[in-house]
Amino acid sequence: MKKILLALTGALMLFTQTVRAEAVLTVGKLGDGIFALIGQTGARLYENFGLNANYGVIDTPDGTILIDSGASTMAAKLLESEARKLTGKPVKWVINTGSQDHRWLGNAYFAVQGAQIIALQRTATTQARLGKGQIEALAHELKEQMDGTAPAPAAKPLAGDTQTLTLGGRTLELRYFDHAHFDGDAVVWLPKEKILFSGDHIYVDRLLGILPESNAETWLKAFNQAVALQPARIVPGHGRVCDVAQAQRETGDYLTFVVAGTKQSAEDMAGVDAAVDALKDAPAFKHLRNFDDLHRGNVNRAYLRFESAQ
Repeated sequence: MKKILLALTGALMLFTQTVRAEAVLTVGKLGDGIFALIGQTGARLYENFGLNANYGVIDTPDGTILIDSGASTMAAKLLESEARKLTGKPVKWVINTGSQDHRWLGNAYFAVQGAQIIALQRTATTQARLGKGQIEALAHELKEQMDGTAPAPAAKPLAGDTQTLTLGGRTLELRYFDHAHFDGDAVVWLPKEKILFSGDHIYVDRLLGILPESNAETWLKAFNQAVALQPARIVPGHGRVCDVAQAQRETGDYLTFVVAGTKQSAEDMAGVDAAVDALKDAPAFKHLRNFDDLHRGNVNRAYLRFESAQ
């Protein structure tokens, strides 16, 4: 009887997690066996399990490729459930595009399940530096959802800036361009299908965040290299699946605006307050979600990085 109750409890927990996953992730089919899991564009919340970002699922005869692993063990289980529904196969590879918490803190769960964690050395180095602090910070909002979560960068990270990977006949490229949202951010490029999983190089529908870890000037360079691949479809780090035109309007043009303005202000030694005031009106971007919350801080941090380089 006890075994039956435990089994029923486990089944109920799995059902509840699946329902919750469907409430916070929207599935988009991009091609044969290629899917985007689109998260919410707001903040990391207890209600969305910190899955306020986008993820990728690629089906191959040899198993499933998951792009990014979520912010916790709980989030990783939800992503695993969604991937299993789409492909009917276990996750064989987990590829990390970056070092922000919801890109990789689910790695440890998947490693225990036998999945190979794949990341460039640059990415894994940044993850190792930031992981403990990220878990402590997330625990304030996600509470017990963070239980059992531990930093687990790729055990054998890949050297160099570009790696071509093949699983079950499916070929993809893991590419680094420059220091973007975080140092070591990379993209996953499917050259045959011309599909780009951009990670946090590209945001649409919501304003991007320039953090202390970000470098707005080199991020713009990395963005330009990413869109130079001429993808037919882009799965951005945040927001709807988009094309290059939308990515340019809502990421490239915004970075250009901030970089040009703050660099000039720093060269003029205008001061951070003057720089923020000069760029506070940005009508081309005010429609983006989180603009009022993030824009001034973005200008502030971009200016301070330029100022420190003077």
